[in-house]
Amino acid sequence: MQETKTVRTGRLTATHVLAVLIVAAVCLRIAAAFYLGNKVEALPGIADQISYHELASRVLQGHGFTFGTGWWPATPAGEPTAHWSFLYVLYLASVYFVFGANAIVPRLLQATATGALHVLLTWRIGRRLFGERAGLISAVIAAFNAYFIYYSSALMTEAAYIVAVLWMVDLATSMDEEAAQGRGPARWRSWLWLGLAISAAALLRQMILILTPVVIGWTVWQCTRRAAAAGQPARQAALQYSRGALLTVGVVVVCILPWTVRNYRAFGRLVPLNTNAGFAFFWGNHPIHGTRFIPLLQADQPSYGDLIPPELRSLNEGELDAALMRRGLGFVIADPARYVRLSVTRIGEFFRFWPSANSGSMSNYARVLSYGLLLPFLAAGVVLSLTARRLLPGYREETGPAVHFVLLIAALYTLIHLLSWTLIRYRLPVDAITVPFSAAAITLLCDQATRALGLGQDRSRRPEYVS
Repeated sequence: MQETKTVRTGRLTATHVLAVLIVAAVCLRIAAAFYLGNKVEALPGIADQISYHELASRVLQGHGFTFGTGWWPATPAGEPTAHWSFLYVLYLASVYFVFGANAIVPRLLQATATGALHVLLTWRIGRRLFGERAGLISAVIAAFNAYFIYYSSALMTEAAYIVAVLWMVDLATSMDEEAAQGRGPARWRSWLWLGLAISAAALLRQMILILTPVVIGWTVWQCTRRAAAAGQPARQAALQYSRGALLTVGVVVVCILPWTVRNYRAFGRLVPLNTNAGFAFFWGNHPIHGTRFIPLLQADQPSYGDLIPPELRSLNEGELDAALMRRGLGFVIADPARYVRLSVTRIGEFFRFWPSANSGSMSNYARVLSYGLLLPFLAAGVVLSLTARRLLPGYREETGPAVHFVLLIAALYTLIHLLSWTLIRYRLPVDAITVPFSAAAITLLCDQATRALGLGQDRSRRPEYVS
């Protein structure tokens, strides 16, 4: 009777801790929303919120996806643009339609929703990979990370995109977990939700489409492998899961296709979703960098607009994006050695955790006290996961493939930005999905410290927290 009561208490404790963390995360993000207020300003790292606010206002006024004046990156007044997330613009326009063009309202709404979902999804992934305690520590990190708090209320795609990426990772790893337990995700709902998660992420930032084949392919392969190990014919399992994958792909196509049609009508050429890949690759690899990447051009340097060749300025945005991608690839082909050296220098910017003279004091403190403090634990967690995962508390043999999958997504995501253009905020999705590795290392450190201080208990008699 006493043992049953202890288990029940463990359940309540874990649930209560998670609930408190979600409330704390939401409160901190709401405070950030009030700090940013009703003004829409070009603050450090979130200057793009001015463009989203202006574009949403134009949509609401019936002008469609256009700007009233010449706009970044090279959009003439009144001309159609596809540079910005259609989904996020429609979100802002919808909120403005109901509450008026008051920036504080969408800030509060997204701060509340993304704050709660971010912590919940991080907890689910951390618990699945490394056990209950690591899951709760993952939730703590997600709740109090300064960068996550700051971007949660900016009128930009960051917070919602991070949640969508976490959702995608959570679904893929949960489908693997179901298959490992003999409950293969044969139901169409699992594949439908995965398609919706990928679509949401893509409509917020199209870069995730590059990783979509990896996500779907790994899920099919892993579930097939699990089914074959359980005795199901491999051919039958592969066919079953391939049909599910087709449903996922179909959902993504259906969500993106309307914007592809819109872009074709606007630009007279195939533009699947957004017109920003060509701009980013061109600017990120322009000879102005030499062999050392410049994250943001300074006032004494030419502007990004000045770098666009004059003979291309008459093209519409879709044509210009394609032309700039060809020019960017030309830079690489003309001097591949410079491209390699330039890409290597982007590593420092992508993983920057130290103060910078070009950043304000608040940004420097946030960088050091969030990513800077976690980086040693992250590195330790990743190394142990690859070389000695049995040492980590919460180790389970069946979670190995999911651990490797998360690391693969993080590595590929990082590589894409190292080969194109990077800023610290582009690293945030990687930070989000790798939080459990920091949590696993912290859990191990806590166990070692407890044993060293002689405070250890017989953990076989103390149940893990469960949901």
